[in-house]
Amino acid sequence: MTKNRNKSGKKKDQGKDVKSTKPKAARMRKEAMLKAILSLFHSSPKEPFNYKQVSKIIGVENAVQKLQVSDILFDLCADDVITEIDRGRYRLNSLGTVAIGTFMRRSNGKNSFIPEDGGSPVFVAERNSLHAMAGDKVKVQLLAKRRGAEPEAEVLEVLERKEKVYVGKLQVARGFAFLVTEDKTLANDIFIPKEKLNGGKNGDKAIVRIVEWPDEAKNPLGEVVDILGTAGQNNAEMHAILAEFGLPYKYPASVEKAADKIPEVIPPEEIAKREDFRDVLTFTIDPKDAKDFDDALSYRLLENGNIEVGVHIADVTHYVTPGSIIDREAESRATSVYLVDRTIPMLPERLCNQICSLRPDEEKLCFSTILELDKEAEVVHSRICRTVIKSDRRYTYEDAQQVIETGEGENKEAILALDALAKKIRARRFKQGAINFERYEVKFEIDETGKPLSVYFKESKEANKLIEEFMLLANRTVAEFVGKVKKGQAKKTFVYRIHELPDPEKMENFASFIRRFGYRLKTDGTKSEVSKGINSLLDTVQGKPEENLIETVAIRAMQKAKYSTDNVGHYGLAFDFYTHFTSPIRRYPDMMVHRLLERYLVGGRSVIKSKYEDVCEHCSTMEQTAANAERASIKYKQVEFMSDKLGRIYDGVISGVTEWGIYVELNENKCEGLVPIRDLDDDYYEFDEKNYCLIGRRKKRQYRLGDAITIKVAQANLERKQLDFMMV
Repeated sequence: MTKNRNKSGKKKDQGKDVKSTKPKAARMRKEAMLKAILSLFHSSPKEPFNYKQVSKIIGVENAVQKLQVSDILFDLCADDVITEIDRGRYRLNSLGTVAIGTFMRRSNGKNSFIPEDGGSPVFVAERNSLHAMAGDKVKVQLLAKRRGAEPEAEVLEVLERKEKVYVGKLQVARGFAFLVTEDKTLANDIFIPKEKLNGGKNGDKAIVRIVEWPDEAKNPLGEVVDILGTAGQNNAEMHAILAEFGLPYKYPASVEKAADKIPEVIPPEEIAKREDFRDVLTFTIDPKDAKDFDDALSYRLLENGNIEVGVHIADVTHYVTPGSIIDREAESRATSVYLVDRTIPMLPERLCNQICSLRPDEEKLCFSTILELDKEAEVVHSRICRTVIKSDRRYTYEDAQQVIETGEGENKEAILALDALAKKIRARRFKQGAINFERYEVKFEIDETGKPLSVYFKESKEANKLIEEFMLLANRTVAEFVGKVKKGQAKKTFVYRIHELPDPEKMENFASFIRRFGYRLKTDGTKSEVSKGINSLLDTVQGKPEENLIETVAIRAMQKAKYSTDNVGHYGLAFDFYTHFTSPIRRYPDMMVHRLLERYLVGGRSVIKSKYEDVCEHCSTMEQTAANAERASIKYKQVEFMSDKLGRIYDGVISGVTEWGIYVELNENKCEGLVPIRDLDDDYYEFDEKNYCLIGRRKKRQYRLGDAITIKVAQANLERKQLDFMMV
């Protein structure tokens, strides 16, 4: 029997078309067809189908549309939505096209979905977002993508709302109000009904919670949680920065009440349990504006000619018991936050500034590392113990520096001996491969209203380095005590401060970047060889215009230090074992370390690792959040400081290059501003990410990271914390 095909691809059998007995179906649009096909595969995830079966089930009978079904199946297979199990037969991909993860909202509309299994972010168009908010846990449908286009997802369901508040300025009209926010995760202002204003007035800085976002509404609906004050007032703006980062700006009264009940007097039976250092020369060295002194040094010359140095740390965990209301608040905060004009403490003030602070002429409880050092500053013997001390004197860094520089002053023998030891310890540390990042800090002189009057740069001198070296040594000693185990012994869970090796690709990029300035850097070899190369580079650039820039880019090439129960060592310090033990007043990991030490010193069993790892992750996250808030407060003060300098001309250096413009850091005061790409109107500029530069399409002019440049101050926007510059 002869068989042939007509042009439409239908079989002819014995000269007649095989016709369907069903009434002719309406023509289906391609979008509806795609949805129907996806729905079919999802409803029967284990069933295989060919294009004929799919066509029949979704009601497609037209020959042309059947070909469309075949095309769609081919595309879905190419995109891994379905898989071809044998020729022409498809089944839903077992990897799944429905995924669960975190939704990230962006004000520029570039929303994304981050799968919880750690896959790459997937774009989510606003129309497919289901009004999910930043941080929400969502279930998404991974959509079939056009070939060559980015993959996309559609939110099917919001599984878990992340509690988030928004900070901005209230615009109050007669019958309603809006919160106008600069939040980078929200493109729309928040609509606030009049009855939800909580007493807020036009121009107030406020914190608002989104209550709902109806499907058809352009703006989310919110309610005012708190009024921070009038926009532009220093207190309101500093509190707004904290609130933006989800950090607390006031202390719960219940926690302060609990702290007020803690007795300040030390019972004699507690003193009897401890090593007594009250008669040993002891002093603190801190910044001049410090109130919480959580470390002190004691000095004693031994009969064998060696020096005993006691590193005494405030015994916070004697007063704060695990699981107490004070402890829960401290764990939640994880760190004190240092904004330009204030400290937001981790512990209530009664503890951090009074009971635990190692103030002169007051008996204080400490956790101490007692180190015996020989003349070469080698540790001959060390021990860790609970102590009682009485500080003889409180030095500022400037006081101690004067003794070091002049060789004169109270307790000069002790200070000069400690300085000499610290210098030897430091030299040995760098010889072993520690990296010498000596960056200055930008500080502001501010008046009583918080207005910045001038900028100055805080540098680290010998007195700072003296304290730094003994704190590093104490931290290392404690980490080695727990982490170094004898053969056959089991490791005990501990909290380490770790710093992983730099990412090789980032180091290569850094090496190619510095070649433009005429510098070379070896990026392969041993850990020690690479770090010595970095140190040599940092020494060479000192005092050069590009010093700050090269240090900044070098730091970006490094990994971030963090807390972990898995010890991989600390690359930047060249230590195999390192922890944080020396600042329990302001860091929660140090409190964890004190408690673990107390347990292990008396032979206690190891603790559950996973529980401590979770707290380590939380502390690392909070540390980064606090650093971001600190930077935002500096940025705000820089913009405020420059706001009366519009039109002035400054020399600077290009400190950042992006697709939207170039950032310029001013030489005189280190304030940073943006020259928007739209203002570079002599050419059409394109961003070259690899070479950190913008290149003009016609004239080929380049603006590179590190280039010297002259600008004029064009605008100071306090709301956005942004300075705009224009080229001169």
